[in-house]
Amino acid sequence: MTGEYIENFLGYLRKEKDVSEHTIRAYRKDLDEFARYLDVEDIRDVDVMDIRGFLAAQAERRLSRATLSRKMAAVRSFFSYLCREGVLELNPARVVPSPGMTRKHPVFLSVDEVFGLVEEPVGEGFIPSRDRAILELLYSSGLRVSELVGLDVDDINVTEGVVRVKGKGRKERLVPVGGAALRAVKSYMTERVLIRKRDRALFLNARGGRLTDRSVRRIVVKYARRHGISKNVGPHTLRHTFATHLLHEGADLRVIQELLGHASLSTTQKYTHLDIRHLMDVYDDAHPLSKKKKMKKGKKE
Repeated sequence: MTGEYIENFLGYLRKEKDVSEHTIRAYRKDLDEFARYLDVEDIRDVDVMDIRGFLAAQAERRLSRATLSRKMAAVRSFFSYLCREGVLELNPARVVPSPGMTRKHPVFLSVDEVFGLVEEPVGEGFIPSRDRAILELLYSSGLRVSELVGLDVDDINVTEGVVRVKGKGRKERLVPVGGAALRAVKSYMTERVLIRKRDRALFLNARGGRLTDRSVRRIVVKYARRHGISKNVGPHTLRHTFATHLLHEGADLRVIQELLGHASLSTTQKYTHLDIRHLMDVYDDAHPLSKKKKMKKGKKE
């Protein structure tokens, strides 16, 4: 019986919530583990202690806090669905807290690092031009890797300098594309025509099919290593770098939220991790009292 409820829940996520297949697979794995742990005939017999026991059993496997939190999120969402469908009156998972998460600052690249990275693909031909366009577009527009590989040829308007992005929940947004990225995309499109495939995907693999998330990650890692970047770099690093550099240059947090496609401003606020030196420089240049101190110091000298 539990398995039937799980399948119905996953179907609900797929059809009603438009959840990605990656999340569906993760939730299926987590809920199947939960069902095997319970071994009950009737889902209505599950109580708070059962859920706490499951979480404790998973913790004994020395899983990361992020993984434990995801499993708890899957269980909590599952029981919320059962309450919504009238199977249960109360959600027993609601009072079970998720494991505490240690907040990590996003990894981002310096201006010199990212400029060097995007210039790594050299030479003529399909692969170098494609890889340069990918790196440039990730940094220029701050796209998620899933958004990048989901782009079709018609989604990018090289005349207007914008790209139409289908974000989470199929929400669309228009994002500006910088001049360097536009030139890289135009160069790539010239090479793409030679593949002679009718696939609508913007970024293709060597066989003419749509490029995958994993392939893009391999591309970013390859050029990061080639450039000698020792940080743990992936496609999302360029998204973090895009947001951080905009913030450093004084962009409004609400504008960055819109460009990134964040539903909540609190998600965007993780990029307010400006280093103290930068903050002090801004303070010294802008604050009236600080300016007076500088002027007095200059007169004494």
